[in-house]
Amino acid sequence: MAETEAEIRARKERERDELYALDISGAQWHGAPGTEAHEERVEIAYLPEGAVAMRSSLDPGTVLRYTEAEWRAFVLGARDGEFDLEPAPEGGGTEAGGTG
Repeated sequence: MAETEAEIRARKERERDELYALDISGAQWHGAPGTEAHEERVEIAYLPEGAVAMRSSLDPGTVLRYTEAEWRAFVLGARDGEFDLEPAPEGGGTEAGGTG
């Protein structure tokens, strides 16, 4: 029997709440190969059940957490170029690629 939209929403909210309730104070953070600990970089930590936490080295107190499914979708999207940056517009800054 397929889940209703309300059941899916409730399950995803429960999964998010459980993920953010995890104590990650002892997490081992990883940066991209070739970067140094003092450099500005994105860092990730692997959590139970395939989940992943992500933070900026400049703001290590702000941590985003993703379920295994969310992380897989992000990685596959990045590999497909969904998040490639377009050249900076004349006014400066950058824009994410894609249509939407």
